[in-house]
Amino acid sequence: MHLTAASLGTLPSSIQTPRYDRTAHAPGVVHLGLGAFHRAHQAMVFDQLLATGDTRWGIHGVGMTRPDLVNQLRAQDGLYAVRVADGQGVRWQVPGALWRMSVATTEREAVVQAMAATNTRWVTLTVTEKGYTPALAQLLLDGLRLRQQTGLPGITVASCDNLQGNGHKLLALVKAAATAQDTELLRWLDVQCAFPCSMVDRIVPAATPEVRAAAQEALGMQDHCALSTEGFWEWVIEDRFADPKDAALLQSAGVRVTNDVHSYEEAKLRMLNGSHSAMALMGAVTGRPFIASCIGVPHIREFVHRLMSREVAPHLSRSDWADYRDALIARFGNPYLKHSVHQIATDSSQKIPQRWPPSVLGQITQGASFEHHALAAAVFVRYTLGTDELGQTYSLSDPQADSLMALGSAQRSEPETCVRALLAREDLWGNALPSNAAWTARVIHWHQQVLQRGVDAAIQQLLAQEA
Repeated sequence: MHLTAASLGTLPSSIQTPRYDRTAHAPGVVHLGLGAFHRAHQAMVFDQLLATGDTRWGIHGVGMTRPDLVNQLRAQDGLYAVRVADGQGVRWQVPGALWRMSVATTEREAVVQAMAATNTRWVTLTVTEKGYTPALAQLLLDGLRLRQQTGLPGITVASCDNLQGNGHKLLALVKAAATAQDTELLRWLDVQCAFPCSMVDRIVPAATPEVRAAAQEALGMQDHCALSTEGFWEWVIEDRFADPKDAALLQSAGVRVTNDVHSYEEAKLRMLNGSHSAMALMGAVTGRPFIASCIGVPHIREFVHRLMSREVAPHLSRSDWADYRDALIARFGNPYLKHSVHQIATDSSQKIPQRWPPSVLGQITQGASFEHHALAAAVFVRYTLGTDELGQTYSLSDPQADSLMALGSAQRSEPETCVRALLAREDLWGNALPSNAAWTARVIHWHQQVLQRGVDAAIQQLLAQEA
């Protein structure tokens, strides 16, 4: 037996399931990027709102490139189980907010029509950093244009990706796709639509056979779309909505609505995501498969603590950074979250620019040490070899994989030349760092230590040096 709408009523009573009608109403949200994160985050918030009797929050989920996932979800009527596990215990929940599914690459017109549907009030996005392309902008523009041409009101278009100022970036991207004939559409966008900035936080690993097996045991039936996550979640969104009444509704579900998204964005990007990237690269190179197995190593744990405390926190506007740091370290150690280091290292070339350079530049401005970031950058260079310290090979999943590996392959014979070439890339490090001689020198130093002594020994050397 599989998890479907028909089998929902046979689940154990301990499992939270949707008690609302999932078929009587049209979706009110179109979500682009139907991956694990959305299904264990925003979809569960919308599930809460639906549970109150507000029928406007059903989701038309759009897989951008994966028909296999969409087909699996269709076969299960949009249902899937989520294991929520942390120090408080383990519970299972089946959210019911996902009502319809489409694939953007093969069902583009259906997606455009969904955005222009009468019931649609929101479009949300989790398409990852590399997904903000002209093609995405054109898809959104086509849906919004059809909506405007049919005389429908504007909607809220909320980016939920790890990009600082994500709402501003998305609006600029959409406007850049407009033509000279779109004058009225652009005016309508400015007056009627809202592109709020937001920050979302929840650790949601990619689905694994272990989670699917645990779901089958808990549910008493198969679930090919089961996910695992932590108890913690956060959604901070700018108070900018097409319908201002949505602010109070979201707050009732635990969302933080504020005019100060920036302080939350920068803390998450630099503290959580920045340390995540550093650990993921260290784990990939040392052969440690999961974030929990990295943070469980005392010297890596201390490295992460110091990275956040000494090099990131001084440049944050979030005043409660120490509590945030301690909570993050505890979350990283959650034994239920088999968060693959290679999953987090995916698309590193797109992630590093937001996560590391701002803190390094802040330290340089203050004349302070940036050794932890320099070591992290050295490990990134070592990572591009495609072979870990145990001799196991791995592939780089990155839009820049070919150019990174071409540079990285030379690091054993010409290590300094290789490091200089990678550090010269403004697409990775921005405009200022590539010309900073002190930064380059320290990355070269730590890269030499990593190649000669290994990542663990280099970390221990740094901790002793910066005690």
